[in-house]
Amino acid sequence: MHLPPLASFAVPAVLTLVSFLAYSSQYLFTRIEPQPLNARQLLIFNSLVACLLICYGRACWTDPGRFPPDANYDDANTTDSQPRWCRKCLAVKPPRSHHCKVCKRCIPKMDHHCPWTANCVSHITFPHFLRFLFFSVAAMSYLEFLLYERGSILWTNRHLPSYLGPSAAELVHLFILIMTNSLTLFALTILMVRSIWCLAVNTTTIEGWEIERHETLLRRSRVFGGYLDGPDGLKVRIRRQEFPYDIGIWQNLRQGMGTWNILAWFWPFSRSPTIASGMSFETNGFEEPNVSWPPPDPDRMPRITRNYSHQGAFIHDNHATGSEQIEAFRARQAKDMKRFRSPTRPIQRRKPFAKRFDPVDSIPVPDQYYDDDEAEVTEPGEEAWTNAEGERLADFGVDEDADFYDEIYKEDPEDDVPLAELVKRKKLHSS
Repeated sequence: MHLPPLASFAVPAVLTLVSFLAYSSQYLFTRIEPQPLNARQLLIFNSLVACLLICYGRACWTDPGRFPPDANYDDANTTDSQPRWCRKCLAVKPPRSHHCKVCKRCIPKMDHHCPWTANCVSHITFPHFLRFLFFSVAAMSYLEFLLYERGSILWTNRHLPSYLGPSAAELVHLFILIMTNSLTLFALTILMVRSIWCLAVNTTTIEGWEIERHETLLRRSRVFGGYLDGPDGLKVRIRRQEFPYDIGIWQNLRQGMGTWNILAWFWPFSRSPTIASGMSFETNGFEEPNVSWPPPDPDRMPRITRNYSHQGAFIHDNHATGSEQIEAFRARQAKDMKRFRSPTRPIQRRKPFAKRFDPVDSIPVPDQYYDDDEAEVTEPGEEAWTNAEGERLADFGVDEDADFYDEIYKEDPEDDVPLAELVKRKKLHSS
């Protein structure tokens, strides 16, 4: 896997932090009161650290999942009424998957691309990632207790002569350990609680973003009677959709951890979920079978495909030969084609909603786009919408260009799809 320059230092940095907290602390405990760790304390602490390192290694180096190229369409889309097609992978895109801009492929049930593991948190790697968080919090909580115990003794003896206590270097070492461990423990506890919540309700970080985006679109649509303008004036109805993959807490936990065995949830050597289990997902049945997730987003739909014809396209010029008229037409056609979507060109960014909406008169203004040939684009368009925390899909590792094109709500669902795939779809719909 090709990693960005800074990401290549992430794993060594994490291992250095773990080593500093876990092993330099044990060395320091042999030199300050009350005493070195006893056998029981050493066993507990080092066992937690070993489990942490094993789970971290599996979260880093377990393949987040590769969809088989010969996967059947009906196996990959049993929960979606319409398929999604990844124009970068040139393959069917199963539900809940996204194209990762770092891994350069579609990832099953992608949660996010974690910069600290340099790997995707996916249907395959999520159990390892969650176990890593659990053992990290457990190990650092135990270390926090040991550090607090020694810090309280130093505070109690603060009035004694300095030569009876630890050296200045040991005091600085203890202070750095306390600060580093406390801050890291605080951050990882928040991340672990959030991950457990996502596990319990069976949502990924990306799907949480999609849910918040859907709520925003619902609020906007109320101003226009339940409809929003799509590309080129297309009216798109926006209605509330329930998240389909929340199937109950116990079922959610079982699906996310890959097994019913509760003990296996905490075992560092538990098997990874299979790629087959990430091809389709059970739904709660709150929506009709033909309703897919994510809900339609007018601001992330591709523009309607234009069909160009040579008939009537020539402008007659008494001073131009036939070949000159053809060349002039081709030049005009090439210029027009640059204005519209093409898989081989950068997508045309739709301007943000605030620039297409008059808040005074509450009326939409005509569609506005950034042309491909603009010298400089300072705003990336509406598909760069951010949630309440200022996050956009790119912040989770999603390839926004691929995700923009992969929406199933497009005018021509057969655009750029190979003939073999179209035959599969035809057989599916006729059965």
